Amino acid sequence: MMWTVSALYKFLDLPGYEELQPRIQAFCEERELCGILLLAAEGINGTVAGTGTAIPELMDFLQEDLGLGPIEYKLSQTADLKPFRKMKVRLKQEIVHIGRPDLNPLSHEVGTYVEPGDWNALISDPDVRVIDTRNDFECNVGTFTGAENPHTESFGEFPEYVDRELDPGKDRKVAMFCTGGIRCEKATALLKERGFEQVYHLKGGILKYLEEVPESESMWEGECFVFDDRITVDHTLAPGVSDVCRGCWNPLLPGDREHPHFEEGVCCPRCYEQKTEKQLASARERERQRRLAEERAG
Repeated sequence: MMWTVSALYKFLDLPGYEELQPRIQAFCEERELCGILLLAAEGINGTVAGTGTAIPELMDFLQEDLGLGPIEYKLSQTADLKPFRKMKVRLKQEIVHIGRPDLNPLSHEVGTYVEPGDWNALISDPDVRVIDTRNDFECNVGTFTGAENPHTESFGEFPEYVDRELDPGKDRKVAMFCTGGIRCEKATALLKERGFEQVYHLKGGILKYLEEVPESESMWEGECFVFDDRITVDHTLAPGVSDVCRGCWNPLLPGDREHPHFEEGVCCPRCYEQKTEKQLASARERERQRRLAEERAG
């Protein structure tokens, strides 16, 4: 069975988002979709996977039946194994958490969108400070040539990084990017709020860049981390080969698998001592369920 993966988001006023949750959940379950969708007063965000016509049917349902209007979404190559174990539609304060529910791109100025085909020229400019807005473990899997890693564990730490490391008086041009574009909507809004004038972000994110820019012209190095069971995708958007610890999502180093503190799907030498016995037991059960799902799919 082949699965198509779709990443989508849209900022829009959604005051009745709580009422949409059961309708979307039921629609997805009827079509055996899997993945996660987040709903908040500021919009919708998520990644879902389905077979056959399930993805187009979901998009029609969201855009037409629920009246959300046009939603830009990106499709990745099909995967042999089910990318998510089940379907979850969750209610949140923010569809991407930065700790500022008021920092809504609908009411705040955001940066200038840069098309994938124009991105190389921008980040090659020596006067441009290029920042990867993703988390540390994502940057370690792959990033753009010359990009700065803020070394954040979560996007909620990004405002502290901005206040600590960036200066609107010195950093006259700042270009930022993320996986699908959504984190940069808030990241660029934050910088504009802080007084930065020339702020740019990659339209459609890394995934759109990999889709449109030929590998021979690419300035992307490594693979792109994705939040599903594919773990990473390569430049063709096919499942990658990067090996990561599912306990902390950090890339596995040579010899990690032979270390006594490595346990498949549970922990690695870098996160073992940070986990409680309860957390380890929960991770072992999650890994057991994942393997059972793979066996059923196979």
